[in-house]
Amino acid sequence: MESILVKIQDTVAKYADVLSKISRVDVEVVDNRLYRVAGTGMFSELVNQDMSAEGYVYRQVLKTGRRQIIYSPGRELICQNCPHCNDCQEEIEISMPVRMGMEIIGIIGLVGSSREQKERILGDEQLYLEFLEQIADFISTKAREYREMDNKNRLLDTLDCTIGYIDQGIVIIGDDHVITTSNEVAKKQLELDMPEGTYVEIKATGDRMNYLNEYKMKVGDREFSIMGHLYDLPQKKGRYAKLLLFENSKAIQKKYYEMTSTVHKLDCSNIIGDSEGTQKLKREIMQVAQSSSTVLITGESGTGKEMVATAIWNASNRRSGRFVAINCAAIPEALLESELFGYVKGAFTGADPHGRIGKFELANKGVIFLDEIGDMPLYLQAKLLRVLQERKITRIGSNQVFPIDVRILAATNRDLREMIREKKFREDLYYRLNVIPLEIAPLRERIEDIPLLAEHFATHYAKLFQKYFWKITEPVLNCLRQYPWPGNVRELENVVEFMVNMMGTDGVLDEKTLPREVRERGGKSEEKNSSSDGEEDERTVHSETGRGTEEVLTLKELEQRAIRQAIARYGDTTQGKKEAARQLGIGLATLYRKIGE
Repeated sequence: MESILVKIQDTVAKYADVLSKISRVDVEVVDNRLYRVAGTGMFSELVNQDMSAEGYVYRQVLKTGRRQIIYSPGRELICQNCPHCNDCQEEIEISMPVRMGMEIIGIIGLVGSSREQKERILGDEQLYLEFLEQIADFISTKAREYREMDNKNRLLDTLDCTIGYIDQGIVIIGDDHVITTSNEVAKKQLELDMPEGTYVEIKATGDRMNYLNEYKMKVGDREFSIMGHLYDLPQKKGRYAKLLLFENSKAIQKKYYEMTSTVHKLDCSNIIGDSEGTQKLKREIMQVAQSSSTVLITGESGTGKEMVATAIWNASNRRSGRFVAINCAAIPEALLESELFGYVKGAFTGADPHGRIGKFELANKGVIFLDEIGDMPLYLQAKLLRVLQERKITRIGSNQVFPIDVRILAATNRDLREMIREKKFREDLYYRLNVIPLEIAPLRERIEDIPLLAEHFATHYAKLFQKYFWKITEPVLNCLRQYPWPGNVRELENVVEFMVNMMGTDGVLDEKTLPREVRERGGKSEEKNSSSDGEEDERTVHSETGRGTEEVLTLKELEQRAIRQAIARYGDTTQGKKEAARQLGIGLATLYRKIGE
């Protein structure tokens, strides 16, 4: 490894030349390894040579740390081992250590090779010593400056190398507000190339969340919201004045979303059913998905309103954004506002000291789903109305206004018009939400979907429970069709899950697997319909034939004849069978059962 004097060799050579010209004697400078760094006169041709085999005086200076004056070179005790002891050409030699702190980094040798030079030095010895010390100090100062600069450069090189491996964005800024260094993470988070020399402005907003300070960062004509820390560097002037360690707000939002979201990307293919009502709903979903208008989804509890909202999101041009759902009925009134709009550190007593990102902010560029909107308190309805009008939010405890770009989907199982009449829901908010109304029919009005849904749930839970599933028996399906399903699809799923748990190794969901309530209520309805239809009645009727004779037909035969005539009139489609059942005064499930008999 090169010594520090070698690294500043040009400077050392200049000082040696100045010293030689002023003193009018030869000068040489060696480092602490006895390597000749500079030389004048008789030493000029010997520069960059190793003199460790001869530099006995210099070795003594390195050992003692004191200057040495040899008045009679070659004849003094210290010279005895020198290979030039007997033919020494020197008349006088002064060796001065060059110090840097406690370390001796080299030696300056002032060498007189004539009687005249010796007498000149001896004539004013103290002056020469003082001048020699001054030159040694000059060299020491330059060496120190070099070492400090070298250490600083090494540190900066290490910093430049290190920031490339840090998983957070790093930007180093000079005192002239220009970027001197930035890592690839920073460029990726901001989706912006930041070459050296790019002008940047950074201002703190005063908000603090998740132990991070919020800043507004302007690069060129683009502005970003970032979370992180801004540090002053020791070198406050020059290329390295400030260091910004940050994460883009989008990155933080993404992490928070991934930790809190349980949403699965569902589309219309996940909405199971062949009924006309279900098919109509799928068509409406695909149509409204292309819009950016607010949608109000209504329907009884358990009909799948969130699934419909998710399908709208997944079919829209916002599917690359987030789907953020919040149940307005499941969160205490006192906390709902903070959940919707977020808050900063110290916003209120009991608040998370880290602050929290609100659902609207999290859903920016995506979709927010406000489930059970009818349960939102009136004072929050007013704030929500303002957000819908202005498309801006403010975190609790902050004065910063954030523009947002979200599509709002809302849902409720309550009659909002009745709530308006009761002064429990704002009329102006209702009209803001009800731009595109979507109504989901209850399961009892689309019984054609029940077999498909039941089989879907049975397959799912059989796989989940690692059980063999074969089929659902027709009597069970009939019972499921007759049950009123007050809990809709959610209740049906729970019932099928119970049945799969009760299912035997044959893989058959039969009547024994049915919950008692479903078996009793579904069976009573079937029994009632069968009784009213006169099924299996032993009574006979007399029918006049065209021949004037009397033919006796059972009620079952009359039923089959009437069913065939009705289907022939209204068609063998699902809609035709619905109308035939209505005209016959029986349920659609009963019609299907009697067709199969």
